[in-house]
Amino acid sequence: MTKPIYILNGPNLNLLGQREPEVYGHLTLDDIQQRCAAKAKDLGFEIEFRQSNHEGVLIDWLHDANVNASAVVINPGAYTHTSVALHDAVRAIEPPVIEVHLSQTAAREDFRHHSYIAAAAKGTISGFGLASYLLGIEAAVQSLNT
Repeated sequence: MTKPIYILNGPNLNLLGQREPEVYGHLTLDDIQQRCAAKAKDLGFEIEFRQSNHEGVLIDWLHDANVNASAVVINPGAYTHTSVALHDAVRAIEPPVIEVHLSQTAAREDFRHHSYIAAAAKGTISGFGLASYLLGIEAAVQSLNT
């Protein structure tokens, strides 16, 4: 049986649809989850979709993914720009990790231009809204086949 793709979401992403829709759009996290599940199913995978506002929980899920996931797609939210601990957790696990962002972080505030996760992840996709997640799933599956 194929292990699922973990899709992990960081702080404040539970507020999608109401938080800064001019930046993040009008889709809710539930909408994104449904679309990700459909995309993964088309590619022969199930997903494990999770969100936490707590850094340590995200780290625990990455550790869990090391044993129980085929790959990880992660939107670390603001932890992208602050968390060496998440960077270390991504580096410590075997499954490929794809970093995704709804917005184009390089076009936003200066403090959002650096990602601690990017240096540890297989790749980063940003700026395409929902499509960032869907492309992240495709990239995760492709990285499993290479």
